Amino acid sequence: MLERTLNHPDDVQVLPFHENSETRSIYGHLLRFPMENGVPIITERDISKLVHGAIGEMLSFRDGVRTYQEMSEKYGCKFWKKWVTKEQCAKFDLPEGDLGDGSYGPAWTQPVITPDGTQITQIEALLNQMRDYPRSLTHRLNNWMPDKVLQWEGRKRNVVVAPCHGDVSFFLNPDTKCLNVHHDQRAADEGSGLPFNFIHYTALGMMVAQVLGYTFKELVYTIRHGEIYQVQYESIRELLTRESRRFPTLHLDPSVKDFFEFRPEHFTLEDYDPHPAMRIPTPL
Repeated sequence: MLERTLNHPDDVQVLPFHENSETRSIYGHLLRFPMENGVPIITERDISKLVHGAIGEMLSFRDGVRTYQEMSEKYGCKFWKKWVTKEQCAKFDLPEGDLGDGSYGPAWTQPVITPDGTQITQIEALLNQMRDYPRSLTHRLNNWMPDKVLQWEGRKRNVVVAPCHGDVSFFLNPDTKCLNVHHDQRAADEGSGLPFNFIHYTALGMMVAQVLGYTFKELVYTIRHGEIYQVQYESIRELLTRESRRFPTLHLDPSVKDFFEFRPEHFTLEDYDPHPAMRIPTPL
């Protein structure tokens, strides 16, 4: 995907980005990750020190978290700091450190009314449906809240960053007890953010499979809009000279059976043989 975006002009749209800068963008890209080949943690650069932070980010969304303070202190996720400064949040009438009502956590934990009138979250409702009706084709987790993320002149959105990822469908085969996951990503920072999104949805598939008693077989990954920023071009060219290596193994503590009890430390990375670490700059 990086090679396509950087080196295939017929596939690419070059777009302006801020003053005197640009991005190279592609539209529509499909990736498939069979779990038997290892988990999709990139090997072209060492990101082992950030794996648990990425899993922590996913778990914070599961729990409805919307502030940087809670994400960093409770879940070990430091990724959001530059996006939730006082200046950035003020653009959307939000206090410093607040991702907003339309962010991942609040969206995934939207309330669903049960038959007895009580409220459960979208995630709880989805897990209930998967247990009771495994063959259903409506096992979908979604975080797009139009009333929170759409804006026009005179109307501000209620989120610092409209969710770039988090539209997930689950396909269960109760005969073989296999689970396949399809993730549809609205927008991807290919060089910097996307490798951690792969970790997010691998971890999510592993957790769902474990609590349901299934085997996680494949992560299918669709990217609607992928881009590389001009400030990243040099780093990406260096990355493309590095040979890909075998994907590693990610183990999940088998003793945890409650989806809401998983923590980053329940995941263990093994057999990871990456190239040296490399910083990929991320512009705002």
